[in-house]
Amino acid sequence: MIELEHKLCRFSTNVTVDDGLEIEGYASRFGACDQGGDIVAKGAYAASLGRMAREGRAVKMLWQHDPAQPIGIWSEVREDGIGLHVKGRLLRGVARAEEAAELLRAGAIDGLSIGYRTLRATKNDKGQRVLTELELWEVSLVTFPMLPSARIEGKGDDPLAADWRELAETLTRLRCDMAGG
Repeated sequence: MIELEHKLCRFSTNVTVDDGLEIEGYASRFGACDQGGDIVAKGAYAASLGRMAREGRAVKMLWQHDPAQPIGIWSEVREDGIGLHVKGRLLRGVARAEEAAELLRAGAIDGLSIGYRTLRATKNDKGQRVLTELELWEVSLVTFPMLPSARIEGKGDDPLAADWRELAETLTRLRCDMAGG
């Protein structure tokens, strides 16, 4: 069995969940140090996405990385200048998908996480792992994201939510800065 790694990322500010259960946002952001001290480099997903397209395979949408709980379909998974952009829909009639949509709307969950295998990585001058080629397997909706800088901005946000997110981002930057010594 291949052991997969996971990278967690909050939805970006442009993620939406509409009445049709469609979602869109960034599952990964290039150049951002996550809470594990890793940085994904631009182009890290390109070869994997190309292989999947040639082979007629798709990135799976899972609930909390559980392969027994597919909850939707990613209709678009692509790299752009910001990161790994995903667009898809939660499936009506799938109980966990409908629960996920409600949790997203309420702000109870706000994260995405990628399941991948590292094919190539280097270390930067701070000793952080820079992921240069990844084999992408799945993108999950998750409770606890690892990259605080990408998140959902929900209509029902607590007035202090932005302050708490800013504090989390500051602490993550400090941790990343200190990781290199």
